[in-house]
Amino acid sequence: MRVIARMNVGGPAVEVSGLMRTLPSQDFEQRLYTGYCTQDEADYLETQAPDVEATRIEGLGRSIKLGDDARAFARLVHEIRDFQPDIVHTHTAKAGVLGRIAAKAAGTSAALIHTFHGHLLHGYFSPTKTKAVIAVERSLAKVTDRLVAVGPRVRDDLLSAGIGKPEQYEVIPPGLVLPAGPTRREAQQLLGLTSDAPTIAFIGRLTSIKRPDRFAEVAQAVHAQRPDVHFLVAGSGDQEESLRNAVLDLPVTMLGWRSDVETVLAASDAVLLTSDNEGTPLSLIQAGMAGLPVIASDVGSVRDVVVHGQTGWLAPPNATALARACFELLGNPEQGSQQGSNARILGHERYSVTRLADNHARTYEQLVSAPEPN
Repeated sequence: MRVIARMNVGGPAVEVSGLMRTLPSQDFEQRLYTGYCTQDEADYLETQAPDVEATRIEGLGRSIKLGDDARAFARLVHEIRDFQPDIVHTHTAKAGVLGRIAAKAAGTSAALIHTFHGHLLHGYFSPTKTKAVIAVERSLAKVTDRLVAVGPRVRDDLLSAGIGKPEQYEVIPPGLVLPAGPTRREAQQLLGLTSDAPTIAFIGRLTSIKRPDRFAEVAQAVHAQRPDVHFLVAGSGDQEESLRNAVLDLPVTMLGWRSDVETVLAASDAVLLTSDNEGTPLSLIQAGMAGLPVIASDVGSVRDVVVHGQTGWLAPPNATALARACFELLGNPEQGSQQGSNARILGHERYSVTRLADNHARTYEQLVSAPEPN
């Protein structure tokens, strides 16, 4: 039984869909339970994975509302008792809380697994709320059989916060398939681009943690010295309108959310990430698979994906440092091309969906075959 709060476009939805599609059906019966996306989010199940079956649960979405959460919890308890799973695997923070407590309330003997696709320890909440999040996760870790982190940095941050024990953790990097993209010229035509200028793409949700305001500062700094450079923004979110206003006078094309990220990558020379915090960012894995170098804030588990100097540039999370990295890329196109080639090799070696499914299958089999405790 797989539980995730919502399947909005992003890393967790891609990973969950990959597991639902790839784990062998003769060995695993899987059921997916999820809530609904908000109006400013694209639903991955509707746009990218209509073949993946899911049971929708009202109240299991993003927002925290006592009444809705209570109803979602009751429904989860009912579904667990009805399904009687061997394993309950939760993804994302809210589903991790409701799903694991529901499993205990249902009286099931199922093994409990929770995946941290990132964490909420930095950049999301006030210090008081962060302490509350840590307290909840510490308590839940005590009743969880296996904690999965998408990268070593995520695991280490959680352990430093006292969440779980080292022996509970397994690091399983994301896995995905990037569809073949069009040629650069075809991609430019599809996106309405009229020139073959150097192009840097920002791909992701336009929310505070991703710092679209910092992206606007970087674009302004680059434009002041390199007015020939064009920027693409593929994504939507609550900060979309403010970003549009901030880049009105800049060579920035706002694409909104795109289901064909391979087209955006085909039209680009590099991908820029400006976040304050990240798990293992999907957009950077996709950039690598497409053979593009990356310029990224050195935060969270970004350095698990980007090898500084080999597959891209890492910089402190401020506009000046990120703009400086952009200038280095723009001034050394041959180096950027070599880093893109390195990134393509690394991306396909580390982040295939087959490897993702194999890692999970091994973990699941270990848990269900483990001897009962005395």
